[in-house]
Amino acid sequence: MENLPAYIGITFVFTTGLTVWLFYRAAHESRRVLGLVLLWLLVQGVAGLSGFYTATNTLPPFFLLMVGLPMLAIATLFITTRGQAFLKGLRIEVLMLLHIVRVPVELVLYWLYLHGAVPELMTFEGRNWDILSGLSAPAVFYFGFVNKRLGRKALLAWNFICLGLLVAIVVNAVLSAPSPFQQFAFSQPNVAIQYFPFVWLPACVVPLALMAHLVSIRQLLHDAVVPNKAQWANSHVASVTN
Repeated sequence: MENLPAYIGITFVFTTGLTVWLFYRAAHESRRVLGLVLLWLLVQGVAGLSGFYTATNTLPPFFLLMVGLPMLAIATLFITTRGQAFLKGLRIEVLMLLHIVRVPVELVLYWLYLHGAVPELMTFEGRNWDILSGLSAPAVFYFGFVNKRLGRKALLAWNFICLGLLVAIVVNAVLSAPSPFQQFAFSQPNVAIQYFPFVWLPACVVPLALMAHLVSIRQLLHDAVVPNKAQWANSHVASVTN
């Protein structure tokens, strides 16, 4: 990974930072949330720099630790009382906006493909259409929460479709990574996620995008989150852009 142009890593570090910042805003600028996420990024960054994830013949594969612990944390939030209270309080409008990070993520994946670090199937030239989620996120945010022309059903449909796109690329990424379970891309496997800073993709960016969808769906199904009052835009949207 030493031969990669610097702009690829820099772009991805910026993208990760934007993802964390948007989730921090969605969590009402909770310092505890920010601290936990930054600590996790530090741990995974050290693991990536040390070459920990380059061991590919272990059972279970080490790289599953990147996603296993975040998935466990998300599941815990959904099944515990305190976790559910936290999820209910997250700002759905910011969670919708968070998905804009999927545009630079897809650009990074494409650049990594050009340099032999991920397979073509993980890019928009292959099987990955996830960039559509990022491109549509600003419009969904605007028409759903500023203009309010999109109703609950439309917002739910968008979240379910984009969740499906996210799951599809995650499955392809896992099955194309060097491991005993690899099924695809043997000539050009998904090796980027073994190294810093790209370990942050499965360890942080993807889990936060997944959580944003799951929380949005939960709130849309169970909570009154699509307001009808005109003053909503002044009190909430302004806080997103400040």
